[in-house]
Amino acid sequence: MGIAVVAGLGIFVFALLLVGSIGEPRDELQRLSVSDVLDGAPADRFGTQELHVYGWYAELDADCDTAGQLPALTVPWMERVCPLRVLMPYQPTLDVTQADLLAAGLRLAAPNGKPFPSRATPGGPNLRLEQLVYVGHFDDPAAQQCAPQLVDLCRSLFVVSDYTGLIR
Repeated sequence: MGIAVVAGLGIFVFALLLVGSIGEPRDELQRLSVSDVLDGAPADRFGTQELHVYGWYAELDADCDTAGQLPALTVPWMERVCPLRVLMPYQPTLDVTQADLLAAGLRLAAPNGKPFPSRATPGGPNLRLEQLVYVGHFDDPAAQQCAPQLVDLCRSLFVVSDYTGLIR
């Protein structure tokens, strides 16, 4: 009798797992890689939908190039070049340049600048030894207030609300 009860519970648990695994996960639970996001125009593809994007975080601060920065920024937190914060599809090297990060990475920003890891060292690149998951969106309403030549750049900026180091 006891064996039959244990076997019945096992079959019941198996049936629950089987039924629960049918179908796709909800959109808000799906995570996208940086490569998936950068494939095309992210602002047009995702709009303001909240996304969970994972990749390797990199930040350049004192050593990033500010030559292309406009003298009068209309939306500073979106248009500012330094510190340059990006999410990369691969772990960047210690000698990574701003051009490398901009070419292969997804630019990150936040209105208050807080949802980012603290700097590991005062100078040079700020790299993490693990992939991080960032929660945020593209096509922020503030992008329309950017300087006219920067509106597209501001729309494709990933506006971060939170992050976690727990990718799995």
